[in-house]
Amino acid sequence: MRAFLVERYGNKAGLRAGEAPDPQVGADDVLIQIYAASVNPLDLKTLDGEFKAILPYRVPFVLGNDLAGVVVEVGAAVTRFAVGDEVYARPDKDRIGTFAELIAVHQDDVATKPAMLTMEEAASLPLVALTAWQVLVERAHIQPGQKVLIHGGSGGLGTIAIQLAKQLGAHVATTASTANVELVKRLGADIVVDYKKQAFETVLHDYDVVLDSIGGETLKKSLDVLKPGGNLISVAGPPDAAVARELGANPVIRLVMSALSFRIRRRARRRQVTYSFLFMKASGDQLRELTRLIDAGKIHPVVDTVFPFESTREALEYAENGRAKAGKVVVKIA
Repeated sequence: MRAFLVERYGNKAGLRAGEAPDPQVGADDVLIQIYAASVNPLDLKTLDGEFKAILPYRVPFVLGNDLAGVVVEVGAAVTRFAVGDEVYARPDKDRIGTFAELIAVHQDDVATKPAMLTMEEAASLPLVALTAWQVLVERAHIQPGQKVLIHGGSGGLGTIAIQLAKQLGAHVATTASTANVELVKRLGADIVVDYKKQAFETVLHDYDVVLDSIGGETLKKSLDVLKPGGNLISVAGPPDAAVARELGANPVIRLVMSALSFRIRRRARRRQVTYSFLFMKASGDQLRELTRLIDAGKIHPVVDTVFPFESTREALEYAENGRAKAGKVVVKIA
């Protein structure tokens, strides 16, 4: 099959188009012909080698973390799907590889594609939609009336997290550039802080939850907007020992992760709030919950640009350089 393979870590020069063996289909797997995949910051971080300590993929490997496509074969124990089903998924962290023509995915990680979406729209959703669900529903347990700040509201994660938070009954604030203020308002944001004109930490106060996808100084300043007992949950800040345990890292790596996040956790404790890092997990069950909201018109994907399969490297560069105006960058494969 055709695929984009990582031959060496470090930069996009290590990514090339080539031939890879067709996937082996286990008893609980569905073999999916991939119609579209999307670009995520996780792809760029994986390519750069940032997660080698906890995600030690052996080169060469196929890059890519979410997809939409059609089932072309099912394993002997598969009960949920049949050949011809249109599906979407975020494969398990140990079975990535969506920038390819085919992939084998455990049936528990797959869901039927939302009926009203194109393949490209569906492919834009799994990783970011699952991340939003796991932050807001699974970890933060958002309740109606709570105040949530979502950074980067016009990004792939932000556009979905705003819509999900509103469905949960939250009061939602977000940060965005001047060009995207109206977009995030249409998605449901109650308060929009134009980060080119205002410092969010001087405007927002007494929030229950902050979802951070930016890291750095934004992460630190986010502590200032939380009320006592609040939660700062990051997908871009330093990992902590808890996530290292979840990923099965050895004790040395756990110690390193704990050290990396020590300062932000200490600052959080001083402010009587909590900090945690989230590395999202594959889940077909959660995708099915999200599909109900999508099919009901409650959550809409935002797609910035669709690249042809041959231009996968250019799609990664486009996303990395911040050229996307809003939402996700998608690669059309079939």
